[in-house]
Amino acid sequence: MIEIEITDAGVVDAFNRLIAFGENPQGALAAIGEKVVDFTKARFEQSVDPYGTPWAQNSDTTLRAALHGSGKNFTKKGALSKLGAAVLAGKKPLIGESKSLSTQFSYRVLDDSVEISSPMAYAAMQNFGGSKAEFPSLWGDIPARPFFPNPEQGLPDELNRDISDVLRAALESAFAG
Repeated sequence: MIEIEITDAGVVDAFNRLIAFGENPQGALAAIGEKVVDFTKARFEQSVDPYGTPWAQNSDTTLRAALHGSGKNFTKKGALSKLGAAVLAGKKPLIGESKSLSTQFSYRVLDDSVEISSPMAYAAMQNFGGSKAEFPSLWGDIPARPFFPNPEQGLPDELNRDISDVLRAALESAFAG
């Protein structure tokens, strides 16, 4: 058997910094939380799930509700006005008047992980979908429009790269001191 003892102060310090990082990764976890929140918000801008699949379009019921929210969407003769046409053209799935669902995400750093969530009561229904049979208060069936990654599918490539970059930078910083 051979035993190697490291006595170089610089090497010992570098190892100690790496150990300290492993025992207190909260800074890196916060940076990961920011990346995931930004990634999630981008799903709404693009109307796609985390893996790039487009979300289901709005139902006719949703579009009618958007149009009837303002009297300016129709002409005096009852035809669709230019404003109404613009409302229809710009109505993205999951983007309501307040835009709350698309903007209200937060993260919470724990000891060795980070949780991403939405405070919106209806976020889970929009992410996973639901049927009127299961939830009688719904107007109709709501298709799943996932904005959070599916644990069974793993992280999307883009998010995986972003998280790897954060960890790489944190480790390099810890090692360099």
